[in-house]
Amino acid sequence: MITYMFRKASRGFSPELRCFSDLKVTEHVPESPASPRLTEQASLYVHWPYCLRRCTYCNFNKYIPKENNEDIMAKCLQRETETLLQLSQVSCLAHPSTIAKILETVSKQVNLSDEVEVTLEVNPTPVGMSKLKDYHHAGVNRFSIGVQSLQDKDLKSLGRDHNSLDALQTLAEARKLCPGGVSVDVMFGRPNQTTELWSRELSEMLRVCDDHVSLYQLTLERGTQLFKQVQSGQVTMPTEEITAEMYQCARTTLQQHGFQQYEVSNFAKNNSESRHNLSYWTGRQYIGVGPGAHGRFVPLGERGVAREARTQTLEPDVWIREVRQRGHGTRRRIQLGHLELLEEVLVMGMRMTMGISHKHWELFSPELSLLEIFGGSLVVQELLQRGQLILDDRGLRCSWEGLALLDSMLPVLLVELERGFSQKLAAN
Repeated sequence: MITYMFRKASRGFSPELRCFSDLKVTEHVPESPASPRLTEQASLYVHWPYCLRRCTYCNFNKYIPKENNEDIMAKCLQRETETLLQLSQVSCLAHPSTIAKILETVSKQVNLSDEVEVTLEVNPTPVGMSKLKDYHHAGVNRFSIGVQSLQDKDLKSLGRDHNSLDALQTLAEARKLCPGGVSVDVMFGRPNQTTELWSRELSEMLRVCDDHVSLYQLTLERGTQLFKQVQSGQVTMPTEEITAEMYQCARTTLQQHGFQQYEVSNFAKNNSESRHNLSYWTGRQYIGVGPGAHGRFVPLGERGVAREARTQTLEPDVWIREVRQRGHGTRRRIQLGHLELLEEVLVMGMRMTMGISHKHWELFSPELSLLEIFGGSLVVQELLQRGQLILDDRGLRCSWEGLALLDSMLPVLLVELERGFSQKLAAN
């Protein structure tokens, strides 16, 4: 699959847990008010909706295929990619891949930078490992490996279709193909997990991983098998206090191993940050292709000012029919107002350790600065005095301690943003 969505976790915003392959494409956009026009650049992700099985914790938009319709799905993904690229007005794009076919489709529609990032999320199964060379040959230059755990007992209870040996072998093969371009997904807050066990497991993981690590806290989702097991008392989850300890333990351990935290859940060394994810967090446009995909871009004919939130039809069979009929399966379009856009920029930007610079904020809000919005707020002043928030010449960001409390601070910041925005409108 190839998609990216966000959900609220108990310790800040965390990317949605995924349990099968995922493909993304992105190029770096300079952060400057004078940088190329925001409506001409975007990231693209393509969602492949099929999986062989459903993990016990997963409520993601995926389906167990009843028949092999891979060719039909691939053709429809190409068709929708072409349609949405034309509609988006994008002329300079980051790289994609379902693999070579979609890359070819994209290259016909837009100019691809020489420094594009093409990421594929891979399950560390023997089948997944066997296809790594083909993926790399098709244009993938970054792999994200869903290891999740090195404990076979835990992997089995979570419904994963790989074991620790599979994970280690897949990781080793991926590192051969893309040295420095492999990310490892690790999950904490698992049933019956303790901080001590987590610390030992993470140290073991760091001995074999590459230059990027993504931490995910396991959260219960209604309707999943794990949710039912916890509700019935069959499974016990760690308390909020324990998971908070695990998160802080991981941050410290990763730092000791040379990894720098650059976002709530992501750590890198040797400049291996994920460009694709950074494009989300910095409020850049992105085009979502495939069943259930989400996008944010300015469509053709809107004079380059009105960004839309677009959602594609969830069900693969219905989506295929709609793509065949009209070239795309967009089910919902919501035009984002200026305040709504600023809210997204704020929420996403505060995920990053560098926060939001004044120059970056000015790209989206030239008439209302960060200092005007937050500088005179008493509640923000209190957060500053506590050392949880920082507002200075660089911009607005969380402190090291504050980043773990992002969820509790975001509602406060959003209220202040709305207040400042409303006052500015009234003054005009």
